[in-house]
Amino acid sequence: MAAKLERFSQKQLQVLAWWCAGSPWQDRTAIICDGAVRSGKTLCLGLGFITWAFYAFEGRAFAVCGKTIRSVKRNLIATLLPVLEANGFHCALHHSENRLHVRCGERKNDFYLFGGRDEGSSALIQGMTLAGVLLDEVALMPRSFVEQALARCSLEGSRFWFNCNPEGPQHWFYQEWIRKAEEKKALHLHFRMEDNPSLSTEMRRRYESLYSGTFYERFILGSWTAAQGLVYPFMDAGIFTDPPENCRAYRVSCDYGTANPCSIGLWGLSENTWYRIDEYYFDSRREGYQKTDEEHYRALEALCGQHEVEWVVVDPSAASFIQTIRRHGRFVVIPAVNDVMDGIRRVSVVLKEGRVRICRGCRDAVREFGLYRWNDSRAADTPKKENDHAMDDIRYFVAQLEEEEDFWATAAVRR
Repeated sequence: MAAKLERFSQKQLQVLAWWCAGSPWQDRTAIICDGAVRSGKTLCLGLGFITWAFYAFEGRAFAVCGKTIRSVKRNLIATLLPVLEANGFHCALHHSENRLHVRCGERKNDFYLFGGRDEGSSALIQGMTLAGVLLDEVALMPRSFVEQALARCSLEGSRFWFNCNPEGPQHWFYQEWIRKAEEKKALHLHFRMEDNPSLSTEMRRRYESLYSGTFYERFILGSWTAAQGLVYPFMDAGIFTDPPENCRAYRVSCDYGTANPCSIGLWGLSENTWYRIDEYYFDSRREGYQKTDEEHYRALEALCGQHEVEWVVVDPSAASFIQTIRRHGRFVVIPAVNDVMDGIRRVSVVLKEGRVRICRGCRDAVREFGLYRWNDSRAADTPKKENDHAMDDIRYFVAQLEEEEDFWATAAVRR
């Protein structure tokens, strides 16, 4: 079915046409769209970027960047392609090259996809000559990658297109681009959910219900606000549940420690919900002695009992414990994705939606939910490194669901 664009808000029209001749902003060299989730900024920015590219250039290379190539394809390209095709563009996505070839009439341009996951990602884009770059989720990328991407735009008339949801007020992008937008000749447009005419009142309320505290201020109100208070303020006593009678699949998550606590959670799938049905939690300081890798492994086996466990996801820094599990040969072990802030946000969403639930018998996890707090320093947008071991293994579990199941493709909010 062809995609249809029925109407745009005034702010979305600005995104689409800011670069056009006669526009009050035609002399700007960049556009920054920030604000709430589901506010309609991403698709319009992508469509405006492609349209501008064909107006200004022919036969040139452009970059479309996200935190990962996978997120670029899922969050932007997958929604953009049907709209482009419905409006006269012919698109071919070459997955092996991470290249989108687009043709409109006789004009052709190539759009290369990049992921800016970490500091090493800047090497991937180095050496290219670009006519423009779109940076989706720019606040999640390291500064070195963003600056390398901008430096590649050396052709006359090249422009920068930025999109993000807010982080903390000390974030480098907020300080260097949003606060200095006029100085950098950038058009800054701040979006709220009301700026998306396709989002119904019912859907807006649904998204508003997914967040609380810091994440509500950032992703619903669109504010660059400092993290403070409890990380999961909605996790009161009434949220925790009893385990289901039967589970059809089992998995395990582990935050490993010797001097620090070792937290292991056993998860069971009942209907469409994952329950943390049991846990092993050993705090060497509390107990007065340390355990070896082998002793923790025996505790893992005792926790799993006779259940057929599909995999065990483990803190990626726990190399010796990962090797111990592999050596015994019973479990498939996976090093965890350890993105703290994005992981906390995702855990908040699945807990609010009821897709992941914590059973009352997991006493140390329940205890940590009541104590896990943001760092007091406004400059440090991170949780305190205390009462966080069950919190970390839960985060590893949710991140692994996304990695293998595209867990967020239909229900969770994008960043």
